[in-house]
Amino acid sequence: MAEDYSKYLDPKVLNKVGNLEVKARLIVEGFMSGLHESPYKGSSVEFAEHREYVPGDDLRYLDWKVYGKSDRYYIKEFEEETNLKAYVVVDTSNSMAYGTNGVTKLEYAKYVAASLLYLVQRQRDAGALVTFGEGVRTFLPPSSSQAHFRNCLSELSSQEPEGDTDLGAIFNEVAERLRSKSLVVVLSDLFDENEEGLMRGLHRMAHRGHDVIVFHVLDGDELEFPFERMTRFEGLEIDEKLLADPRALREAYLEELGAFQTRIKSACLGGRMDYQVLDTSRPLDLALSTYLAQRTGTR
Repeated sequence: MAEDYSKYLDPKVLNKVGNLEVKARLIVEGFMSGLHESPYKGSSVEFAEHREYVPGDDLRYLDWKVYGKSDRYYIKEFEEETNLKAYVVVDTSNSMAYGTNGVTKLEYAKYVAASLLYLVQRQRDAGALVTFGEGVRTFLPPSSSQAHFRNCLSELSSQEPEGDTDLGAIFNEVAERLRSKSLVVVLSDLFDENEEGLMRGLHRMAHRGHDVIVFHVLDGDELEFPFERMTRFEGLEIDEKLLADPRALREAYLEELGAFQTRIKSACLGGRMDYQVLDTSRPLDLALSTYLAQRTGTR
């Protein structure tokens, strides 16, 4: 019987995006095989760095000397094997539980994350998965192995919305844990009371040389505010309830949301980051393939 996580590999989505590259604009550290440029010349196999072992890694590259000293498993990486590293960072906080038409923002983000990890693994590059709520919940370091890819999908499948979050602190922590220039894909609704901290966290990743893509995941209701009758609004990350006539709120709400999106987009573009709204009411195959085509110059 197929694992439950297989549902995130939607054939319709993968058929659309499968022939498109997930390619960082910046030349990243390491040897770019196949599709990617490399800052290194020749076919050097000099040692580059250690990283912690994750299930599925090739045991031939375990450093037994380090194990003997530290009693921990580390993998030796070499310049010719250090492909593009792509970190997919998924918000699993309570606010991502909102959804209409049977699809929550978190479920939508899972489909995007699975599709991108599939593309990265298919290119023989190294994919990594980070999930976070109140703190970092999952940090699976980069690997290009099929077993690691399955581990990432399994972890995605197990994630449920939990806790509130401090996005600025999370992005700072992620930036600290990335040792080489990488592609970082953020999937979040970006709801945080500390907007200034959020901006600083995103800029910190960009200023460290990472190629950052921010996918702003929002439900169609959040974007359109279609409510007509008296409605009780309940906070998902704050314990507040409000009974109100939505028709009296719509204009002010949409104006504030538009201003928020404009500020986020401006901050991203100012930091040379990509910013893209993902509307969960829009078919994922169309939204993702359109964006990747624009990014890679493919139509």
